[in-house]
Parts: sequence; structure tokens; C-alpha cells
Amino acid sequence: MTIEHVAPAPRMKAADRRELILEAATAVFGAKTYVGTTTDEVARAAGVSQPYVVRLFGTKEKLFTAVIERAYSRLIGEFRRALPGDPEGRAERMGAAYTGLLAERGMLPVIANSTALGGEPVIGRVARAGFSDIWRFIRDEAGFSPEESREFIATGMLINTIVGLRLTGDYGNEVSATEVLDACFPDAVAKVRALLPQVDEPW
Repeated sequence: MTIEHVAPAPRMKAADRRELILEAATAVFGAKTYVGTTTDEVARAAGVSQPYVVRLFGTKEKLFTAVIERAYSRLIGEFRRALPGDPEGRAERMGAAYTGLLAERGMLPVIANSTALGGEPVIGRVARAGFSDIWRFIRDEAGFSPEESREFIATGMLINTIVGLRLTGDYGNEVSATEVLDACFPDAVAKVRALLPQVDEPW
């Protein structure tokens, strides 16, 4: 499905339409980055008018900050839901929760893109706050040591790289792609490949 072929959004409440736009923006920003995305593309992906997006969010910068705030908030929410249980298995449960975010297109690439925009005055501040919240959750609520926290976040960043590069299409055909996917998703490669966009998809 391309941006041009998305059906118009049905009539809905303002809060629901706002969420619809944020979902569409997450997908488009995730595929095309903050710099490469226009509010018109987001509007077409959401099935609304570009003036409506501007009226609701103001500027592309404000729209993107809303997107990354939503992404970091949802990430912590998923981690929190995965936390109860045997402490020995918390890293595996939280890792599965992180992988589960792949079900929403663009979610992990948006988080990765936000970390590359630290020099942007507004976006950088929001991204740093989101990262700090995640680190504090992992350290304080999950009880990870600094070394465990570093390893957990490093693995998450590697997963973001896999998603951003769209490596799943090379699985089984290219040695490096196959090895890294097997290493990151030893029990879920097929599921992950079904969720991730292919190279020729718009997002």
C-alpha cells in the first residue's frame, strides 16, 4: 500500500483521529526520517487533509515530538507490563516486549531517528528525556545493573539497525544478514520477518 492509495479516514472522534494521525506519522517518519518527511505525506497516509494535520499539531517539529513522546511512552508501558514474574527472566520478557513493538510500523525506527537528532534544540531535548526515562526504568524498576542496562540497550539499538536497513529480505541469502537475525531473534525470525517492511515498501 502506498501513501496515494490509503483510503480516507472514517468519521471519528477528535482524540481517535489524533491517534490515527500519530500512527500514520510514526510509519512515515520511521521510513523517511524527520528530515525526509512532509506533513502532506503524513496527511495522505492518515487519510486526512494537510491543513487538518497542521491545525492539530502546528508544525512538523511539533508533530514529530508528539510521535517520539508517544513512542517512548509506549515503550516504557510495554516494558512495565513485561516486568512481573521471575526476576531471572526479566531481560527475555522485556526483549520480547521490545520486539513486539514491531507490530506498529515505524515505531522502532522513529526511536532510532530521534537519537540522531540531539543537535536539534527541541527534538533533541525531548529525545534525551525519553532516553533518560528508559535508562531510569531499566535501572530503577527493572533492577538491571549498569552493565546489564548497557547490554540490553545495545541489543535494542542493533535491532533498530536491522529494522532500519530492512535486512529481513536478505535472510537466507546473505551470510551477515542471516547471522545477525538469528542472533537477535533466535526463536522468532519468521515472526519478525512477517512484521518488518521489505525494501520496496514505502514504510
